Amino acid sequence: MPRRPPRKPDPSLDLSTHLLALDSLPVPFDPGSVFPTDSPVELEVGSGKGLFLATASARSPDRNFLGAEIAGGYARLCAGRLAAAGRTNARIIYGDATFLVRSMLPDACLGGMHVYFPDPWWKARHRKRRVLSELFLKHAGRVLPAGAVLHVWTDVEEYFLESVAFAKATGLFADPRDEQSPAPEHDLDYRTHFERRTRIAGEAVWRAALDRNDQPAGCQRIIQPA
Repeated sequence: MPRRPPRKPDPSLDLSTHLLALDSLPVPFDPGSVFPTDSPVELEVGSGKGLFLATASARSPDRNFLGAEIAGGYARLCAGRLAAAGRTNARIIYGDATFLVRSMLPDACLGGMHVYFPDPWWKARHRKRRVLSELFLKHAGRVLPAGAVLHVWTDVEEYFLESVAFAKATGLFADPRDEQSPAPEHDLDYRTHFERRTRIAGEAVWRAALDRNDQPAGCQRIIQPA
């Protein structure tokens, strides 16, 4: 069985290439500018410990993978994992992915987007913090060109149904396609660490692939006040 990653990155690793600070990036931010090759960039919103970035970048060397993680410890752990593996086609941003998508990314700049197991924010007064709001999904449609795919997975059915409804309301996505996950043979076959924990516990996971249609986005990048 493959070894699990350490709780902290190896202190001898140079993380400067793989770990980016959101507040150090230019606005607007071209996601392709941080990679050595001119390949499509797929964004993961909320990368956690970096399992998806590590496995996806290994399996698809012809694509670039960019993650955004708001927890500093996880962002560093993810960067350490990528640096140790020598991944030239993967980077992690430490900062708020919703701000990145709504206010920093230019139109049609991504080749795909992944949102796996976002925090459901159960309390009614906290619902506004949910990542998959209608506003976020409008901007997901803005930064995704026609034909690109938004992948949404969650273990909360109510959140899943709400998110799919919000995506439909934007008018920017086709009807969701069911996305299957094969039976894993080892720990690295899970999409994320949270998926691993959820499936081992025997709990359900709702998955959808949302194809960006050819409708104009109808919204502009939100320019934040100085």
